[in-house]
Amino acid sequence: MAKKAEMLFSIISKHDEKSPLEADLVKGRSQWSYASRRFRRNRGAMIGLMGTIFIVLVAVAAPWITTYDPTKQTLRDGLLPPSSEHFFGTDQFGRDIYTRVVYGARISLRVGLIAVAIGVTIGVPVGITSGFYLGWLDIVVLRLVDLLLAFPSTLLALAIMTILGASLTNAMIAVGIAIVPQFLRIARGATLSVKEMDYVMAARTVGGSDMHIMVRHILPNVLLPLIILTTMQIAGAVLFASGLSFLGLGAQPPTPEWGAMLTAGRIYMREAWWIPVFPGLAITVTILAMNMVGDGLRDALDPQLTKR
Repeated sequence: MAKKAEMLFSIISKHDEKSPLEADLVKGRSQWSYASRRFRRNRGAMIGLMGTIFIVLVAVAAPWITTYDPTKQTLRDGLLPPSSEHFFGTDQFGRDIYTRVVYGARISLRVGLIAVAIGVTIGVPVGITSGFYLGWLDIVVLRLVDLLLAFPSTLLALAIMTILGASLTNAMIAVGIAIVPQFLRIARGATLSVKEMDYVMAARTVGGSDMHIMVRHILPNVLLPLIILTTMQIAGAVLFASGLSFLGLGAQPPTPEWGAMLTAGRIYMREAWWIPVFPGLAITVTILAMNMVGDGLRDALDPQLTKR
């Protein structure tokens, strides 16, 4: 009889056994804790995160990990191959390529962050406001977005640069304006779905102002897609700005910017391959690492994937 009771208790226990996800729900873990766990389990995302952190640390520690001046010319040391003294060799003006690549990380990261900040600052508020009110305001905003999207991003940035002039600051502005439509559309689309939720209706019922509802209830609930887009757009902005510098419209000599270094070294590709190769590798590694982080965040924060 006791054995039968033990068998029955064992069967009931197995039947009531919860999956790891259900067990976590019982413990009251938040959505962010699930996202963090999923992100940590993504090997590619963790590799990308470590690569991104490494690049940021290199940019921050630039004065301490190199002893050369990134802009000082020493013509007698021109076109020296990689060695123990000059890890990445020197360029046609005798400047240390390793030093310029390291300092270039500062410039490229700053360009990416500022350009995306411009896109977020303009696109998100306008997108949320447009999706919240709809009507004539939404029509005007959508027509402006359609106008911007009618031009390829590169062509739009080139047109802006033609108006503003060639400089690194203007390149940031041009890239930021070019990516505004993407943030605006994501914010507007998320707002259209969130504004119909019960808690937004409840906030309206108790007399909450439109500004309070948008800031307190809608914005926090549209952050997930915006975080993913922001991460990916930083990588895209770095590449975009490097492309403008490669065309001579971004950073101007002697600024140690990766795209400008590429365009300056392309004519020495045969006799001094190290001049364009190392800046190109820096761009590739940075974009790859940031995109891997963005993919990991998308997989971790996507509620559809979380249910799987």
